[in-house]
Amino acid sequence: MRIPAHNRAKALPSWSGRQAGPGAQNRGFSLIEVMCAILILGIALVGLVQGTTSALLSTKESELQTGAALIAAGVIETLRAEGDLVDGETEGDGGAALPLYRWRRTLRPAGTPGLHEVDVVVEHAKTGKEIYELQTLLFEPADETANGAPKRSRESGSKRKRGGQS
Repeated sequence: MRIPAHNRAKALPSWSGRQAGPGAQNRGFSLIEVMCAILILGIALVGLVQGTTSALLSTKESELQTGAALIAAGVIETLRAEGDLVDGETEGDGGAALPLYRWRRTLRPAGTPGLHEVDVVVEHAKTGKEIYELQTLLFEPADETANGAPKRSRESGSKRKRGGQS
C-alpha cells in the first residue's frame, strides 16, 4: 500500500517524537520545558548562594574565635611573665588594635600553697556575648623555702654585668 504524497509528512515522526503535519515547522522547546529548566536553575542558584553565605559566616566566626584565643593566651602569658600573682578579678579590652574584644581574668587559690587557678573569659565588646574561655593553673613558689632561706629574686640574672666588667 502506498501512502499519498500529501499524507506522507503525517506518517513520518520528527526528531522530537511529534508527527509533522503539512506545513508544520520545528517549534523548539515548549513553555513547560522552559519553565522546568528555569525552576531547576533557580533551585541550584539558591543552593549556591546559601553555600557561599554559610562559608562567609563560618570564616568570620573562625576569625573571631582565633582572635579571642590569642588574647586569652596573651593575658595568661603576661600574668606568668610578670609574676607576683594576686588573687582577684581584672578586666581589660583589646585596645585600639582589637576593639571588638573585652576580657576578664579571675585569679583564685587552687588549694595548694603557691598554686592559682586562672580563668580568662573573652567577650564581644559590643554584644557582651562570651566568645572564648581559657582556664589554667599557675604556680608561684612562696617567698621563703622550707628551710627558711629567702628565695632567689627573678631579676638577679638580668642585673649581672656582661663581659666581667664592674
